[in-house]
Amino acid sequence: MLALTGAYAQTAIPGDPYASDPVGIVAEPCVSHPAPDGATGAQMANLHRLARDFAQYCRYAVQNRSLAGQKVRVVFMGDSITDNWIRADPDLFTKGLVDRGISGQTTPQMLVRFRSDVIALKPQAVHIMAGTNDIAGNTGAATIETVEGNIQSMAELARAHGIKVILASVPPAAAFPWRPDKQPVPQIAALNRWLQGYAKANGFTYVDYHAALATPDGAMKPGYASDGVHPTPQGYAAMRPLTLAAVAKALGT
Repeated sequence: MLALTGAYAQTAIPGDPYASDPVGIVAEPCVSHPAPDGATGAQMANLHRLARDFAQYCRYAVQNRSLAGQKVRVVFMGDSITDNWIRADPDLFTKGLVDRGISGQTTPQMLVRFRSDVIALKPQAVHIMAGTNDIAGNTGAATIETVEGNIQSMAELARAHGIKVILASVPPAAAFPWRPDKQPVPQIAALNRWLQGYAKANGFTYVDYHAALATPDGAMKPGYASDGVHPTPQGYAAMRPLTLAAVAKALGT
């Protein structure tokens, strides 16, 4: 058996400007960094996150601590579509609705941070919207069964902790600007069919944003997205009544 040497085990990246950050099991792993400078700086910051904070635990660490003892009704777990939501519709995220989206994330990253960003907040329900970046391949290749399994694991963890589950469809997209080689329409449709069936089989609430936002060919309706993927304020406005109805259904209110 090949033994891993120290060189193989290191998480340092050549040229990493944050190489002095704490590693291992420490009391406070999250260090504040200045905004990266230019494209090279942004690339190094991204490599640093993938090597040192794959799930981006640190993104919401301070905000999570500030919620201690407060009543949380619904945590919104997701990627950039959830991350951007609070800026487009801040009034939605009041009265115990909490945004925990992180731009670019895939389902394995969400699953890793699910305990700290959802379970630890003790919400009544969790709204899970995921899959866009898995289809784009942001953290590498995966089978659709693996992506489905990550979503199942999040839902099962929520149910085990008495948290109601709201599963959201993957929103429409005819193409990804950052991965123009991908053909997402059929994969989005397949994942949405599975999400709807899985929600029904397990008594979860399913919210179908795709039907409200999509053209017949599976693209975003005109005016509903800034780049064909990320909703505009108009797109989020179309989602809002579906969201509120799903929350009311899940919470029985």
